[in-house]
Amino acid sequence: MKVTIYTDGSARGNPDGPGGYGAVLQYVDGSGVLHEKELSAGYKKTTNNRMELMGVIAGLEALNRPCEVEIVSDSAYVVKAFTEHWLDGWIRKGWKRGKNEPVKNVDLWKRLLKAKEPHEVSFRWVKGHAGHPENERCDCLATAAADGDNLLTDEGA
Repeated sequence: MKVTIYTDGSARGNPDGPGGYGAVLQYVDGSGVLHEKELSAGYKKTTNNRMELMGVIAGLEALNRPCEVEIVSDSAYVVKAFTEHWLDGWIRKGWKRGKNEPVKNVDLWKRLLKAKEPHEVSFRWVKGHAGHPENERCDCLATAAADGDNLLTDEGA
């Protein structure tokens, strides 16, 4: 099954404010019918990058069988980690980046890698706030979650 997961993350007062993620999962069944599922959650104190990662993680974790997945995100941080192989280097260096600095958000990168394992995943970057319908919907989901009353605690923030 081919699935497209559109994602976005948002943080108010980054890095110490509330934030949220949004994800829209889409697939077309054998009859040509489009199926769509929306996911979102908000956190009390987090960062934009953590929420960008959580959007991808939530989308992948929602899948109940191995799929061919295209992740579509406006986060260069997330997309380039895979398309430019930043993750490979970080892992090879023991989760260190240039100048031997620790990689941020290792807990979520590891969770994303685990969620990605059973799937064949590709990543595509889209420009944010440029009228892409699904990206705009994810942005609305993320910001509404950040502004919501039922915010979760982000243990890694």
